[in-house]
Amino acid sequence: MNKFAFRQAKELQAKLAKAQQELGDMTTEVSSGGGAIKIVIDGQQRVHSVNISPEVIDAEDAELLEDLVMAAINEAIQKSQELAASHLSSLTGELKIPGL
Repeated sequence: MNKFAFRQAKELQAKLAKAQQELGDMTTEVSSGGGAIKIVIDGQQRVHSVNISPEVIDAEDAELLEDLVMAAINEAIQKSQELAASHLSSLTGELKIPGL
């Protein structure tokens, strides 16, 4: 690798590290069950909060609550991945880097 390519690689590495840090500060909120379950997640797929409306807490139907929470978590992860992909694509351009 020549010096120019090495320098470019180091610059890209620094930019990606900064972008990863920025993703930790970016959040998105999703909900399921008409807003009964709300989840806030960041661009690094860390859940910051889970809010469950008291109206959906029913000891007789725990399965419904489980399904609503699972749907919200799955949607939150998907949105977080989309947020990360969008943010990182500006740095990587047309490069297809696995895991980014």
